[in-house]
Amino acid sequence: MKALTANRLDDGDVVFWCEGRWVRRFADAELFAESGPAEAAAALARAQPTVVVDPYLIDLEEADGVLVPVAFRERVRALGPTIHPDLGKQAEGGAVIRAMQAATGAARSAGRLGLIRKK
Repeated sequence: MKALTANRLDDGDVVFWCEGRWVRRFADAELFAESGPAEAAAALARAQPTVVVDPYLIDLEEADGVLVPVAFRERVRALGPTIHPDLGKQAEGGAVIRAMQAATGAARSAGRLGLIRKK
């Protein structure tokens, strides 16, 4: 599975593609099982150069029964600032947020995962 992500130009916020528009929450992102539709969405997103910068596809895997980004970097981007658990998108809570906070692997610095886990 894949999801399409980018950074919004007006404020730099991490956004995700959902049926022709950009959304803030990873939980609302459109998920692609096949590369054809995913590439088509990426091409459409690239055609909006005044909205986002550098849209790209990210790989997803199942964790705690929900799909989350494989790469540590993408989990951090989806959670928002990791300086404190009550700030950013991670403060919204929910099953997807908890799954991303608990996910492991695909990170060179697995020791930093504690920074994004709620205490």
